[in-house]
Amino acid sequence: MNTEPKKLNIEDLGYDAFFESNRNKSEGFSVARVIAEHKGIYEVINQNGRFLAKITGKRMFSASSREDYPAVGDWVTITELNAEQAVIHEILPRKTIIKRKFGKKNRTGDKTEVQVIGANIDVAYVIESVDRDYNLNRLERYFVIVGEGGIKPAIVLNKTDLISREELNSKLNQIKKRFVDIDIIATSTVSTEGLDELRSYMSYGKTYCFLGSSGVGKSSLINKLIGEGGNIKTGAVSGYSGRGRHVTTSRDMYFLKSGSIVIDNPGMREVGMAVAKEGVEDFFDDITVLAKKCKYVDCTHAREPGCEVLRAVKSGRLDGGRYLNYIGLKKEARHFEMTELEKKEKDRQFGKFVSKAKKDMKYREHKSY
Repeated sequence: MNTEPKKLNIEDLGYDAFFESNRNKSEGFSVARVIAEHKGIYEVINQNGRFLAKITGKRMFSASSREDYPAVGDWVTITELNAEQAVIHEILPRKTIIKRKFGKKNRTGDKTEVQVIGANIDVAYVIESVDRDYNLNRLERYFVIVGEGGIKPAIVLNKTDLISREELNSKLNQIKKRFVDIDIIATSTVSTEGLDELRSYMSYGKTYCFLGSSGVGKSSLINKLIGEGGNIKTGAVSGYSGRGRHVTTSRDMYFLKSGSIVIDNPGMREVGMAVAKEGVEDFFDDITVLAKKCKYVDCTHAREPGCEVLRAVKSGRLDGGRYLNYIGLKKEARHFEMTELEKKEKDRQFGKFVSKAKKDMKYREHKSY
């Protein structure tokens, strides 16, 4: 149940001047927003209703990576076949995007892929529970990914009913010291603490994404925000795909009574970096400023003499945990960049091979006459 407004217009779904200016009206297609994905079948919605949709063969053929396929939150152009089915032609340019790198096993071994978590998101709530999940480095990892996609991050510290007020204040102080400019909301679905504050933080027509590990309470929080009748545990798809689904394993979009829009995500065991090293530098801008004062231009901030970053760590001006996380994330981002370059080189070589093969075929056809 996606709880969309009964009488809606396109602005209720988050459509604004950015998407209108990037839409090719001469094509004559309708626009709709992707609200769920089920293995190649997409649920889309616009002012005319909800549709199950597939992408065109042309779109599938031209796609060079997973990022070229629709993701939850995307705006797409469609042809409405009937009251329930549609065909997706194009994806409108994305305002923002969240993506992560993850490992996938296949017959040839381990393979690294980039997964689009969501598109056109205004604020990403990174959810952590106060119990076993609490980890500042993990928060930082999410913030780098979110920031790279142009999205504002915020922290929701959940399950506050599990600890004392003193413990909660201690954790809040730790977070505020490490993340000075990021909003923090402490919540509990049991005591309802912070739920009104969370609601007031969310605005009409804006899209919010809930990120976090399994068990931190993302779905429970969203159910509370939806209110009476809200249940995002299960759902079903029929007709176009002919298959059922379990909602907690997919990304789905929900519409709140306030007019704000929420994307729920399945829990992530790992949050692999799918960002360039510049994204890490931008988030750790305090370390970037210190690095400019290092003795050597190519300082790795590991053991070099005259390293201003190491000097700041030793003096306590820079948090040691933040420093270590910066080094690790920068190394991971550099590895991702190298992998992407290798992939592009392979694509380039394959393109040259195909081009040569076509020329050889034309030559042989010409010789045969």
